[in-house]
Amino acid sequence: MELNAPDTGWILVSSALVLLMTPGLALFYGGLNRAKSVVNMMMMSFSSIGLISVLWLLYGFGIAFGEDVPLGETPGFFGNPSGLFGTVDLFAQGEGLPTWMFMAFQMMFAIITVALISGALSDRAKFAGWLIFAAVWFTIVYAPAAHMVWGGGFVASLDVIDFAGGTAVHINAGAAALALAIVLGRRVGWPHQSFKPHNVPFVALGAALLWFGWFGFNAGSEGAVDNVTVVAFLNTQVATAAALLGWIIVEWIKNGKPTLVGASSGAVAGLVAITPSCASLQPIWAVVLGLVAGALSCLAVGLKYVLKYDDSLDVFGIHFVAGWIGTLWIGLFGWNFGTDEATGEYVGEGVGLFNGGGASQLIAQFEGAAIVSVWSFVVALVVGFILKKVGLFRVREEQEIEGIDVHEHKESAYETFTPVEASSSAGAHSVSSGV
Repeated sequence: MELNAPDTGWILVSSALVLLMTPGLALFYGGLNRAKSVVNMMMMSFSSIGLISVLWLLYGFGIAFGEDVPLGETPGFFGNPSGLFGTVDLFAQGEGLPTWMFMAFQMMFAIITVALISGALSDRAKFAGWLIFAAVWFTIVYAPAAHMVWGGGFVASLDVIDFAGGTAVHINAGAAALALAIVLGRRVGWPHQSFKPHNVPFVALGAALLWFGWFGFNAGSEGAVDNVTVVAFLNTQVATAAALLGWIIVEWIKNGKPTLVGASSGAVAGLVAITPSCASLQPIWAVVLGLVAGALSCLAVGLKYVLKYDDSLDVFGIHFVAGWIGTLWIGLFGWNFGTDEATGEYVGEGVGLFNGGGASQLIAQFEGAAIVSVWSFVVALVVGFILKKVGLFRVREEQEIEGIDVHEHKESAYETFTPVEASSSAGAHSVSSGV
C-alpha cells in the first residue's frame, strides 16, 4: 500500500509531541516535589521512557493491538502478541499509515501513562521497586486496558468512546496511584508539616510543555489530518483554558489568592478531562467541561486530607477525577462529527443525554470507566503490597528524612544544598546530619 505522506508526517510530529510530555511531566512533578527528592521524582519519569519503550516493542504493542483473544462469544481483555512480536509488515496499517508509525505513536501513550503514577510515590519509594512495579503494571494492566479500549476488546464492545485516553490513560493511572498511596502509607510528617512545591517555575514550565505536547496526544489520535483533527485540536485548547480559570476561581474563593501552581494544575486537569471527549464535543461544551473539571479537581485534591491517604502530587485528584468527568461528559453532551460518504456533506448527531442521544452512551461510558478503575486499582494494590512486604518498595524512615535523592541516586538537584538545607527549605524534617 502506498504511503500516505501527509498523514504519516502528522503522526510523526504528534509522536514527538507526546514524547515531550514525559520530560514535561518530570518538570511538573519535580517542581511540586521537595528539593531533597526532586532527582528521584524526575528519574521515575525518565526511567519510564527507557523501560516502557523496550517492553512496548517486545510485547506490549502485541497485547494491546494484536488479534483479540475472545472469551467465548465475547471480545476479550488482551490481544495475541505473537503476530506482532518485534517485526511486522511495515505498511500493514490501513490508509497508508505504517504499522511501525502507529506502534511508535502508541508507545508514547504507554510511556506517559506509567510515568503519571509516580506522582503519588513522592519522597518514599525505592527506585528499584518502582521499576519492578512499572514493568508488572504495564504488562498486566496498561497493555490489556489499551486493547480493551482501542484494540477491539471488551470495553470497546460496550460502545465506549475514548478518543485519546480518558479511561486507558488517566483513569487507569489515577486508580493505580491511589492504590500505591494507600500501600506505601504517608510520608514522614504528613499532613502536619509543610510539603510546599520547591520550584514553582518548574511547575509552570512542566505544565506548559504538557499543554504543548497534548495537541499531539489528542489531535494526533485521529491518525490523519481531517475535520475531526481540527475539532480535537480546538477543543483541547478551549477546555484547558477554561479549566485553568475554573481552578483559580475556586482557589481564589477558598484561599483568598490565586496561585501559579493552581493555574498550572487547573490546566492539567482540563487537558485530562478533554482527552476522551476532544472529538465528541461542540466547542462550547468543551469550555463548560473545562470549567467544571477545573473547579471539581481543585476541590478533589482536598479529599486526601479528609480521607487521610497521602497522594503526594494529587494524581488521583486530577487524573482520576478529571478523567471520569471527561468520560461521562460524552454521555451527557457528546456529539458525533461525521461526513456522508456518498455526498461528502457534513452530518452530525447528538449521542449525549442532553443532545437527544438518550442514556445509552452515558451508561456505556460509566461501565467502561468502572471496569478500568477497578482492574487498575486492584492489581496495583496487590503488586504494591507484595513489593512492600518483601522490602523492595519503601525506603527506611531515616533515609526519607535525610533525602531520597542521596540514598537512591547518590546525587542531588542542588549541590549548594545539603540534605539538611534542602529539607528545611521545603518545610520538611530538619536533621542533624548532612552529606
